[in-house]
Amino acid sequence: MMTRLVQRIVRTFLPVGLVVLLLGLCTLPVQADESSEPKSIRKTCGACPEGYATTGVTEAKEICKDGDPTLVQCVPLGANLLSVCGSCPEGYREIGNSTVPARCGNRDGGRLTQCQLEKLELNLPDPAQGGKICPPDCGSTATPGQGALPPPPKYLPTPEKK
Repeated sequence: MMTRLVQRIVRTFLPVGLVVLLLGLCTLPVQADESSEPKSIRKTCGACPEGYATTGVTEAKEICKDGDPTLVQCVPLGANLLSVCGSCPEGYREIGNSTVPARCGNRDGGRLTQCQLEKLELNLPDPAQGGKICPPDCGSTATPGQGALPPPPKYLPTPEKK
């Protein structure tokens, strides 16, 4: 009985943990050291603490014996992209969502929301402009509808008969 529960929890949270770990490793230079306590991915009963987002939810009465039987996986805020159960945390905007009750349980109908950090997208330069931030210093742009190729002929010439 207990081994099945552990296997179920591992199958549910291991892929989530790996994805979050990879996203976390990619964004380490972006995160600021705000406190002396290092933040890491954690699982806790009930709800995630301040500064964390909920990325997984399951019922675990055997593990969470006192009070709320909900086991949640929490990741520290600060990554550019987050997949969270429910709504996006403050400072993030929603870029998509889906219903995944296997990962998010019954919270918000099992809604899994993809969130992007708002402050990063404002500071990234346009790669097509060589490091310039557009607008305002984009220079002149082409007139809409005018491409680099000449327009096609308005009529096709009649084929020559041989």
